[in-house]
Amino acid sequence: MSEAASTATGEERILDAFAVARDEGRAALMPYMMAGYPDREAGLAVAAAYADSGADLIELGVPFSDPLADGPTIHAAATAALEAGATLATALEVCRSVADRVPVVFMVYANMVLAHGGAGEFARLAVAAGAAGAIVPDLPLGEADDVGEAFAAAGLALVLLVAPTTPPERRAAICGASRGFVYVVSTVGTTGERAAIPTELAQLVAAAKGDAEVPVAVGFGIGTPEQAAEVGRIADGVIIGSRLVRAAGEAESAEAAADAVAEFLGQTRVALAG
Repeated sequence: MSEAASTATGEERILDAFAVARDEGRAALMPYMMAGYPDREAGLAVAAAYADSGADLIELGVPFSDPLADGPTIHAAATAALEAGATLATALEVCRSVADRVPVVFMVYANMVLAHGGAGEFARLAVAAGAAGAIVPDLPLGEADDVGEAFAAAGLALVLLVAPTTPPERRAAICGASRGFVYVVSTVGTTGERAAIPTELAQLVAAAKGDAEVPVAVGFGIGTPEQAAEVGRIADGVIIGSRLVRAAGEAESAEAAADAVAEFLGQTRVALAG
């Protein structure tokens, strides 16, 4: 990690990544991956391929046994990673491998944070590995203050989520409290590829942008470069998960997994710039 990056807070590094994409006239590209999937070697190869293939940020999943926000593809990846012996240490290793090249934002469930010494200790471990932020999808706004303060004290940004069902007043409060960026969930339900982008998404993103002082990124249901470009025209960032996890899981080797995700990300970067 460069000296400038090492002295910047996680939020500053995240905001810088969005600013670079904005200056290039496109939305930031944030691919998701599951640490330790399909195995340790492949997970490290996928992370490197993300950094090599134009990712502006990386969302890094910490394997967990009950990932309630995740659909079948990512849930199955978490299960396989756990069965192969993946732990938080696996995710920290992946983070360390690429954090000097691209900001890494953990996707981690609250139980994992609590099980590793609480918010302060988890943040210390994450920052030591080079992480810039963390998304805790099952942490409600009313219970996030202590976690957010502990993360901020360590230099780790707590990213909060807004859904289509979030009432306007609560949405405004979430957007005001989120650090680094606001994660807009595109559709009701869990993660997974969808046939089309919801028509009401533009209105939700516009409302979130009006409430937020940080960039707004959209995830859930984006599975093609064309869908990424569609979302990129209205949002500051595009998050792609299940499609890439599926590509990595279907590959026959670590090298093949890296090649598969790199090809998709290359196509997506072209689409976002179009």
